[in-house]
Amino acid sequence: MQDTPEKPAKAKKPQKLRARLPRGLGDRGPAEIAATRRMTETIREVYERYGFEPVETPTMEFTDALGKFLPDQDRPNEGVFSFQDDDEQWISLRYDLTAPLARYVAENFDSLPKPYRSYRAGYVYRNEKPGPGRFRQFMQFDADTVGSASPAADAEMCMMAADAMEALGIPRGSYVVRVNNRKVLDGVMESIGLGGDENAGRRLTVLRAIDKLDKFSAEEVKKLLGPGRWDGGEEGKGDFTKGAGLSIADAHIVLGVTEKRDDWREAIAAADIYLAKSETGQAGVSELEEIAKLVEASGYESDRIRIDPSVVRGLEYYTGPVYEVELLLDATDEKGRPVRFGSVGGGGRYDGLVSRFRGEPVPATGFSIGVSRLQAALTMLGKIDTKPAFGPVVVTVFDRERIADYQKMVATLRNAGIRAELYLGNPKNMGNQLKYADRRNSPCVIIQGGDEKALGEVLLKDLILGAELSKLEGDRDEYLAKQGEAQVKVAEADLVAGVRKILDKHGVKWN
Repeated sequence: MQDTPEKPAKAKKPQKLRARLPRGLGDRGPAEIAATRRMTETIREVYERYGFEPVETPTMEFTDALGKFLPDQDRPNEGVFSFQDDDEQWISLRYDLTAPLARYVAENFDSLPKPYRSYRAGYVYRNEKPGPGRFRQFMQFDADTVGSASPAADAEMCMMAADAMEALGIPRGSYVVRVNNRKVLDGVMESIGLGGDENAGRRLTVLRAIDKLDKFSAEEVKKLLGPGRWDGGEEGKGDFTKGAGLSIADAHIVLGVTEKRDDWREAIAAADIYLAKSETGQAGVSELEEIAKLVEASGYESDRIRIDPSVVRGLEYYTGPVYEVELLLDATDEKGRPVRFGSVGGGGRYDGLVSRFRGEPVPATGFSIGVSRLQAALTMLGKIDTKPAFGPVVVTVFDRERIADYQKMVATLRNAGIRAELYLGNPKNMGNQLKYADRRNSPCVIIQGGDEKALGEVLLKDLILGAELSKLEGDRDEYLAKQGEAQVKVAEADLVAGVRKILDKHGVKWN
C-alpha cells in the first residue's frame, strides 16, 4: 500500500508588533514643537539680556557625578536610568542640568572666566513612577552663575525669573517668584532640637508639613507637625498621616517662621525673632533681607518677587537661598475640576556641588524653568497657540512627463525663501493632491496644465480663502466676490511674486 504524502506544515503568520509608548513619555507633533521653540527662544533672549552665554553638556554622565544629590535615594542609580559601560563604570542619563554643569565647570575650571555665567536647555530623565504631571522625560532651561557668593547673584536669578515669565506672556499678578533660604529652615530645625543625622527622618516630616501650607490651613499643618492628621478632618475619617510629633511650642516656632506675609519686612522680622538663638538661621535671615533690598531697589515689588519662608526645595544640594516660580492663574481640566499648577520653575544656591570635584569652596547659584510643565500649563490656559502652523506651498503634478518643470518651480520658490514641496504621491488625480495639500495645511497650491504651459502661466489656488468660502452660508454676492480671488493665473515669471502676495495677505511668514 502506497503511503499518502504528508501535507506541508502551514507557515505561521508572523506576529505583528504592537505599536505602543512607554508610560511617562509622550510624542510631540509640529504645533507643540513650534510652541516649544517659541518658548525657548523667548527664554534665551531674556537669559542673554542678563549676560548669560550658552553651553551644552552630554545627556549622559558618570553616575557618581549625580549620585547622592538625587532625592530620596539609597543606591547609586536610584531615580536615574543607568547602565554599566564595558569598563564597568556606571553611566546615567542626566537627572537635571545642574549636576552636569558642576562637572563641566570643575573639569574646565582654570580656563573659564569667574564668575562663570551660562545657560543651557535640554531634556532630563527621571526613573520615577509616572503619573499626572509627572514624566520620565521633560525639558528644562537653566541659567547659572558659578564663582560668586554675593546675594546679588541670587537676587539676579529671581529678577530674571520674573522677566522670563512676563516675556512668555504671563501678566504681572498671575505669577510670583517665592524666595526662601535653606539656612532659615535649618535654623528652624536647630531651634526645635531636630539637628543632627539622628533626626533626619523627623526633619523630613517637618519639611513635608511646611510644604503643605499652600494646600492646607495653618491649623491643619499644625496637626501634621504634631500627632498627625485625618484626611476627612475628623478622627477615623479618611486616611491618617502620621505627624512629626512636635510639641505645641515647637510647632508654634515652625509656623511662626513660615507663615505667609505680604510685606517682606514682616517676614524677616518674624524669622529674626524666632531664630534669635540660631546662628545658621540668623545668617539665612540676613541673606534674605539683602536679596529683598536688592530686588526692591530694582523695582521688583512683592507682586513679582516675595519673601516666603515656607518654600521647601526638594534637592539636597541647596545650601542657601532657594526660589520657586508659582503660577497663580485659575484653570479647570476637561471635567471642570479646578487645576493648581504650582511650581513651574525654581532653583537656588548650591555652594557644595562644584566643590565635590575641586576640594575647595566654589559658590554657585542657578535657576531652572520647567519648559514642559510650563508649556502644559499655558496650553491649558489657552495662552499658547495650538493650531498647526501653515505648511509649505504645494506644487502639484498635472502631467507626469513634466516632473522636471514642476521641480524647477519648487526650487524657484525655495531659492526665494518660501517653503515649498513637490507632490510626491501618486498623481493619478488632482483631487487627491488638493486633499493632501489641505492635510499639510498648505496656504496655497500651484497648478500648471498643458493650457497654462502653452500660455506661459501658472494657476495659484488660495486654500486659506477657499476654506473661508466653504463656510459662507447664503451670502451669494460675497461668495462670488471672493471666489475670483481664490484662484488666479499669473505669468510663470511672476510665480514668486504671486505666491508672496497670497502669503502676505493672510499674514503667513515666508522667510
